[in-house]
Amino acid sequence: MKKLKFLVSLTNDDNDYQQEQATAAEKAARRLGAELKIIHANNDAVLQSQQLLEFVQGPVASRPDAIIFEPAGGTGFPQVARAAASAGIGWVILNYDADYISKLRQSCQVPVFSISSDHEEIGQIQGKQFAALLPQGGTVLYLEGPANSSAAKERTAGMNKTKPANIQIKSMRGNWTEESAHRAVSSWLRLRTSQETRIDLVGAQDDSMAAGARKAFAEISGSERERWLRIPVTGCDGLPKTGQAWVRNGVLAATIYIRPNTDLALEMFTEAVRIGSQPPERKLTTSESVPSIDELVARTAKAGKLHRSAGA
Repeated sequence: MKKLKFLVSLTNDDNDYQQEQATAAEKAARRLGAELKIIHANNDAVLQSQQLLEFVQGPVASRPDAIIFEPAGGTGFPQVARAAASAGIGWVILNYDADYISKLRQSCQVPVFSISSDHEEIGQIQGKQFAALLPQGGTVLYLEGPANSSAAKERTAGMNKTKPANIQIKSMRGNWTEESAHRAVSSWLRLRTSQETRIDLVGAQDDSMAAGARKAFAEISGSERERWLRIPVTGCDGLPKTGQAWVRNGVLAATIYIRPNTDLALEMFTEAVRIGSQPPERKLTTSESVPSIDELVARTAKAGKLHRSAGA
C-alpha cells in the first residue's frame, strides 16, 4: 500500500483538546508510516473553508489522500466536501453531525465518514455532576461553546435532560478558549446583576473555559475575590496534563474525559484503503466523569458533614 498523505485541520491551537488532537494525529501518523500536515483555522469558518479549498484545488501531486477536520463554525462545508471527493480526496469530519455524509458516500469512490464524541452523553454526564455537587439545588454559571456549534448545542441539551429541577442555569458563551471565557466572565462581573445573583457552581463546556472563569475571579479586587474563588468549577475534556491534573490539585471540582479522535480517523481511513471499502458512516466515542459520579456524591456528602460539624 502506498504511503498515505493526511491533512488535519483543527479549529485552533489555543485549546488543550485541540492541542491533544494534534498530538494524537502526529503519533498515529508515525505509527502508520503516513505523511501528515496540520493546519489551524483560528476559530474562523471562512478561513478554514478557504484553507481546505486550496488543498483540494492544488496540484495533483501535492493533494492529500484525505482531509480530516473539525469545523470551526456551524457548517461542515458540504460544497468543499463534494469538491474533495470529486478530486479523489477522502473526507473525514470530526465532532460534527453532517447530514450530507450519507448521500456523498453513495456517489464517491473514496472513504467518507464522521467520528464524534457523543456530545449529548457528555452533557448528560455534566448534568449528573451538577446534581452530585449541588444536592440541595442552586444556580450554575454555565459557560457554553459558540451558538453555531452543534457540539455545544448537544452538550446543553444533554445537561438539561439530567440536571435536577432545583438547579437553575445562568448561561454565557465562550469560543472554546480560556481567553474567550475570561473576557465573557470579566464583562459579566462588572455588571450589577452579577452581584445580585448567587452562583453556587461554575460549569464550563470545556476545561480551558473553566480556567478562563477562574482567572476572571482571581482578578476581582476586595473581599469578594475569595468568595468567588471558593465556588466549585467543572469543565470538560479531562486531558491528563490539564483537566485531570486540575481535578487532582483542586482547581476543578470535576471534569469529563473526552478522548481525542484524530488518531482513530487516521486508523479508520488507512484500514478502509487497505481493504478497499467504506468504513462505518458514523463512529461515536464514549466519555467518562472524572472523578466518577459516585465519588462526587460521596465527596459532597463528606464535605457537608464536616461543614455541619464545624457549625455545631
